Amino acid sequence: MKKTNVLFASTLLILSGCMQQSDKSQVEVRAPSEIINAATQSNWREVDKENILRITLETGHVYVELNEQLAPNHVNNIKLLAREKFYNGLSIYRFVEGFVAQGGDHTDTKTPQHGKKRIDAELSYKTASRLMITALEGSDGYAIRTGFLDGFAVGQNPNATKTWMTHCTGTFAMARGNEINSGGTEFYITLSPQRYLDRNITVFGRVLEGMEHVLKLQRNPTPEREYNPILRVDVLKDIAAEDSVQFEVFDTNSPLFEELIAARTNRPEPWFKFTPNYADVCSIAVPTRRNVM
Repeated sequence: MKKTNVLFASTLLILSGCMQQSDKSQVEVRAPSEIINAATQSNWREVDKENILRITLETGHVYVELNEQLAPNHVNNIKLLAREKFYNGLSIYRFVEGFVAQGGDHTDTKTPQHGKKRIDAELSYKTASRLMITALEGSDGYAIRTGFLDGFAVGQNPNATKTWMTHCTGTFAMARGNEINSGGTEFYITLSPQRYLDRNITVFGRVLEGMEHVLKLQRNPTPEREYNPILRVDVLKDIAAEDSVQFEVFDTNSPLFEELIAARTNRPEPWFKFTPNYADVCSIAVPTRRNVM
């Protein structure tokens, strides 16, 4: 009698397992493109034009979203510099293939009128309690916790009381010398992920649009022409009559973005025959779109 009960129970467990497997196979797993296309207006965040820089190069416009929450002093300073036209006529004077494009006053002789030439570093943002982010699973070797905060890729300490922006492609950061507080006017844009720079330098923005124009810059100076001139840098709000573009960024605090992370972690499209069950914070692009008003 006891043997019969054991066999019956075992049969139920096997059938239950089969049913669970069947249920799982029937769950629709959408591709990243399908998730983005299914998003409604509520899944998009309008970017404040007050926190967008437009950098005008000979190759085109580069739009940068500034992060006033994590690096408020750097954001305020570069907007002051832009509004006093500090960068107009300067250049992207350093281009290292696959690393960074760096711009500003390479002679270090120009004196700002309103902005500061030197500013204290803002390497991480400290909070008394946990700062919630849309987190990825596990650590990646550079940070115990990584994820997204309002569209920006970030890292955190174990108890989530220190948060910093990570060096992914298109990161906008402040160059400096050996002294930690020696930066203030010289910015750079990363051409590929450079995570080893995290927490060594202040990151305060990311490129929304225009990386293709950065990548078209001259690699080496020539005597025939000026090296990668910066025609002008503006706060987008100040030139709304001239440039009416409105950027929207996918809401990274939403369940739909969590689904997008899962789809990037294990690609469900039939083309993929192997999925690593892993994605680092720099391999998940946050969708951005533009509307001309």
